[in-house]
Amino acid sequence: MSEKTKGIEIPTPWRIKRYYFYAMVTVIALVLPWIQIDGNHFFLLSFDKLKLHLAFIQFDMQELYLMPFLLMLMFLGIFGMTVMGGRVFCGWVCPQTIFRVIYRDLIETKILGLRGRIKNKQKDPDMSKMENKVKKVIAILIWTILALIAGADFLWFFVPPEDFFVYLSDFTNHWTLFGSVLGIAAFLIYDIVWMKENFCVYVCPYSRVQSVLYDDHTVMALYDMHRGGNIYDGHKKQYTKQKDIQAAESHAECTACEACVTVCPTHIDIRQGLQLECINCLECVDACTTVMGKLGKPSLVTWSSDYEIVDQKGKTKYFRGKVLGYIAVLIILSITLGFMGSTKEHMLLNINKETRLYATKLLSDGKVRVDNSYMFLFQNTENEKMKFYFEVIPPKGMEGKIVIVKPSKAFTAIPGTKKKKIVTLRTTDVLADNERKDTIIPITIHAYALDKDGKKSEKVSVIRHSTFIFPRKDILDAVK
Repeated sequence: MSEKTKGIEIPTPWRIKRYYFYAMVTVIALVLPWIQIDGNHFFLLSFDKLKLHLAFIQFDMQELYLMPFLLMLMFLGIFGMTVMGGRVFCGWVCPQTIFRVIYRDLIETKILGLRGRIKNKQKDPDMSKMENKVKKVIAILIWTILALIAGADFLWFFVPPEDFFVYLSDFTNHWTLFGSVLGIAAFLIYDIVWMKENFCVYVCPYSRVQSVLYDDHTVMALYDMHRGGNIYDGHKKQYTKQKDIQAAESHAECTACEACVTVCPTHIDIRQGLQLECINCLECVDACTTVMGKLGKPSLVTWSSDYEIVDQKGKTKYFRGKVLGYIAVLIILSITLGFMGSTKEHMLLNINKETRLYATKLLSDGKVRVDNSYMFLFQNTENEKMKFYFEVIPPKGMEGKIVIVKPSKAFTAIPGTKKKKIVTLRTTDVLADNERKDTIIPITIHAYALDKDGKKSEKVSVIRHSTFIFPRKDILDAVK
């Protein structure tokens, strides 16, 4: 909800909007691994079972050609987000920021009262007091529990919950998983409790990349020095009091309250201009909006662009060529990924012809039998045991002249296990009459599953192309 102060409407703080967004993201991250449709997860990269689940569709590891598309979508999405909205990913989506808000604003400030108020992020608690020391230990213990949950939640996208807890109960055979949870939790405890925003400032490489992606229309938290006054001369602070600012620039509106400074989680002064440490959390915008609103004036710190605030050339162009280019590429990648995912095959089948080209035998009726043998490497990628069989589709005009003689009936394949099958195709007809060389006849192999009624499954069905080699005439005559 918004409020009015001296005729100026103060909108709902960005901080509150971020809290709602954080809550939504947290719920999604915790719940999503538990949701299954037909035994498949929304996203699961299982190295244990060599499976990839994407949008509730299961893919085998041989189908990992989809992963580059996912990575491109992620990175291009973040880059496009940065071009348009600055380092908004850091302030609104990054787990580091969300975890710091949970620990600092919720646990330390709201629950335990270790910090005086949320708006002062520069002043650390007085740890000389025994009461604060006890609260600090309690805060770390609470965060330790949450860090263990966060570590488990991260691993649920690689080891599904239905397997995760079973594996944890068998420590001897799955100590790596147990150690991974503890390792992730230990890192999160050190990162969130002791490293804090230094991770964003010194460790995270994204802050170094963002400056390359920015342009004049990139939206970020900006101080309007045309209205507020120029507080800094380069990196040197010139004024600390309102009267000094107004003595230098009579029109300056900055009150020198430094509310925008004390609220900054990365300890910067937004009035100094664009800095790598800024994560676009917009806490400074909220602080200045409240202070200036009480004076009946709009905020000096806004979420806008250099083009609009610093250069004052006009309105920010959100959907410019560069942004539209990112959107177009993301749409193309999404369509490509969707198409490739929709054409997924529900079984894996590789066909290799045996070294011997063919085998011949004279039958009692005077006909020559010609056999071609193949090695079928087969895998059932479904979640249930199924029966499978094949059929051969010869070229037009040869229908029924090439048949499968081995295997003679459908066979069972359990999920996730590769199975080898020797398949023999036979003909007793004269398919070619070439005196100089063997004849290569293109054929199609249709492999399919049988449903409960023994009928061909439309879903679990693949087509492969191979060849049937028919001997030249002199070999046939020699058999006779």
